[in-house]
Amino acid sequence: MRLTDEQWVLLAPFLTPPEKTTKRGRPRRDDRTLLEGILWVLRTGAQWEKLPRSDDPPTSTCFARFQEWNDRTVFPAVLGQLYEVLEDRGLLDLREAFIDGTFSAANKGARMSAPPRRARAPRS
Repeated sequence: MRLTDEQWVLLAPFLTPPEKTTKRGRPRRDDRTLLEGILWVLRTGAQWEKLPRSDDPPTSTCFARFQEWNDRTVFPAVLGQLYEVLEDRGLLDLREAFIDGTFSAANKGARMSAPPRRARAPRS
């Protein structure tokens, strides 16, 4: 799923590049291509390394631009604009949502209710 030209016209004003202070370095990658890669990762929940390489820029570039836009608080505005477009078209229903969680194992595999080892038992 790629951004339509209509969607890009709405989002492009939010993605103005920062002013370049030197003439050194590589040319800046296309914002539209990077945004499509970032949206793919967010939509699929895949890792950055799983970003398809066929027509998307390198994963490190997508991740760096994602971080840049987050630092400049640009990305929340972009997502808000996309949300409004989808809501106006009736394509978004937020009555049901899911939250993903991460679970971590206990320290050294011990349960909290396990009695302390004999060597560490309190002395009376």
